[in-house]
Amino acid sequence: MTVQLQIFRFNADFDYQPHYQHYELEISEKEVVLDILNRIKADIDPTLSYRRSCRHGICGSCAVTVNNKSVLACKENIYQLAQSFGETLIIDPLDKRKAVRDLIIDKTDFWSSYRAVQPWLKAPISPAPAQEHLITPKIAAKIDGADGCVQCGVCYYSCPSVRVNERFLGPAALTKLYRFAADVRDNANRQRLDTANAEPSGIWECVKCMECHAACPKELSPVTKIAKLRQMTFASNNAPNTPATRHALAFKHSIVKFGRLDENANVRYSLGNFGALKHTKEAIKMLLHRKLPLKTPPISKLEEVRTLVALCEETP
Repeated sequence: MTVQLQIFRFNADFDYQPHYQHYELEISEKEVVLDILNRIKADIDPTLSYRRSCRHGICGSCAVTVNNKSVLACKENIYQLAQSFGETLIIDPLDKRKAVRDLIIDKTDFWSSYRAVQPWLKAPISPAPAQEHLITPKIAAKIDGADGCVQCGVCYYSCPSVRVNERFLGPAALTKLYRFAADVRDNANRQRLDTANAEPSGIWECVKCMECHAACPKELSPVTKIAKLRQMTFASNNAPNTPATRHALAFKHSIVKFGRLDENANVRYSLGNFGALKHTKEAIKMLLHRKLPLKTPPISKLEEVRTLVALCEETP
């Protein structure tokens, strides 16, 4: 297949603004995006700059976007991308605003968030232990694969909340925070939950848009780890009294009361009656478009739902 590549080009030392450079190449069914970038650099344009290292999907260095889809260049088959998007493929850096040279970006913000969660085990460990500190597979499973993060930054730069709130730690750092908060060998659980709950940087800034879930090349579902941190926060009675936490509790309140979401009460529960009045204009618009029910009837099997909620609360 012949593909038309439009590759983002920019050198922060010389260029006033970026541009796209066109390349036309024949690709095979076995090639990945990194193969094509290597071919261009070796045979066509040695000035093309991008990051690469392990070529095995474990270092995260080669993350780019192809037609706005965030990928690891060493893992993503370019032939399949062409079949999905067509024969014109646009290759960009993860965040064009932070481009340093071509597909290379300045990841200072990403690594600052990563360091902020102190991503190491905090425990009184002997420098010369007599044996390993083993845990059972069942206990290790609670980490839920969070130790598999390769810090590629794909989820971080795909996150809308990161774009509007530069203080938000982001899904990658919070995934790493969960990795240690869920580890029974770690002795800093309260400190980690305090970090998770901090405003405006912590877990309550996540809007559950699922972008990180869709973007993660290791399929770790960072949004699931953030949800589990929220559960740990409530279980430890460490949740702050904010609209965000009350919004989360409003869902449980609705389910217990009606077996379904009570959209009318959700805003009042989260913001209070006075706060809800600020959204009167939006409520009227929703009513006119039949997007807001006047009454929320309970479901027929409400007692079964309440039993399930009670069982979930009892499960550690």
